[in-house]
Amino acid sequence: QVQLVQSGAGSVQAGGSLRLSCAASTYTYRPTHVGWFRQAPGKEREGVAAIYTGGGSTYYADSVKGRFTISQDNVKNTVYLQMNSLKPEDTAMYYCAAGFIPFFGSNWYRSGMYNYWGQGTQVTVSS
Repeated sequence: QVQLVQSGAGSVQAGGSLRLSCAASTYTYRPTHVGWFRQAPGKEREGVAAIYTGGGSTYYADSVKGRFTISQDNVKNTVYLQMNSLKPEDTAMYYCAAGFIPFFGSNWYRSGMYNYWGQGTQVTVSS
């Protein structure tokens, strides 16, 4: 069993920045990929970004490209989502997720690619 503990929730004004963290508990095998998803009220959950832990390849939704950066610290078993130039439409509950199945970059945004999920952290961006 893997536990993902998220931190970094907050409220900022448009144009501000936040950094979310996703720390994984001890595990026998490192996840092959870690992703960030978000869900706004009344909307479906959507993939925001993902990282292939083996090679460090990263993937982003078009809506966050150039503003968000996903990164990993293998020593701390933590994945980060740095969010800059935040917009009101970024307001949502954010979830990190870890996958232990073979990873295909073209499917990074599919929930089914992930086996374990964090508890969620709220990000609110005011105009």
